[in-house]
Amino acid sequence: MNNNYKPIIWSGTAILIILAVFLVVVTNQTLNTATTTNTVSFSGEGKVVAKPDVAKIQLSIVTDALTSKTAQDDNSKKSKAVTDYLKKQNIDDKDFKTTGYNIYPQYKYPQYGGQPTITGYQVNQSLEIKVRNLDSVSNILDGVVTAGANQVNGLTFEIDDPDTLKAEARAKAIADAKKKANELQSQVGISLGKIVNFSENTGGYPIPIYYDAKLEGRGMGGGGGPTVPTGENEIVVNVSLTYQIK
Repeated sequence: MNNNYKPIIWSGTAILIILAVFLVVVTNQTLNTATTTNTVSFSGEGKVVAKPDVAKIQLSIVTDALTSKTAQDDNSKKSKAVTDYLKKQNIDDKDFKTTGYNIYPQYKYPQYGGQPTITGYQVNQSLEIKVRNLDSVSNILDGVVTAGANQVNGLTFEIDDPDTLKAEARAKAIADAKKKANELQSQVGISLGKIVNFSENTGGYPIPIYYDAKLEGRGMGGGGGPTVPTGENEIVVNVSLTYQIK
């Protein structure tokens, strides 16, 4: 073979290899496009209802004083009294924590303009308490306010470990979606292939119960605690299954 033709032969071979690879890529892309283009989706919903097993109380200790140090010292005394009370009620250290601590200057604004002056300071310490004995919630609400908390910002009844219930609701939702898919196959006469996409959305949250310490008269010699029915919590899972149409 003439050596003059060797560069031409090698160039032609390289071009053929590049074209072959390009055709494989294009063919594969076409097949994947066909797999995902001819699809149909079905939604399903699953619900699980269960009684809550924990209560979460959000409260605040608010203290006003002329100086920042006095406000913090006074607030610390109230916080310690609340903590001591919770320990006496057998609330574990892991089940109550400070979620916020803020110091706000208090201003007086001149009637006819000018610079405002600081008249004092306010300390706001927010706490969250998890109560596992639901029968004691009412008494604890009354007790923490008597001990020094002057704002109860919210009360919710929750399920401490909802993952098992979510899994149960998810299984129901998937079964619901598959049932709809099987019904459509028989009604329309199509043939469904494999599932090519799945999405999930979880809902169902506890509704907070608001408790006004001032209206209830707590911390001022009032006896007993508020009535706080626990009710039931509903966990809802919605899923979407996308099938390939054969």
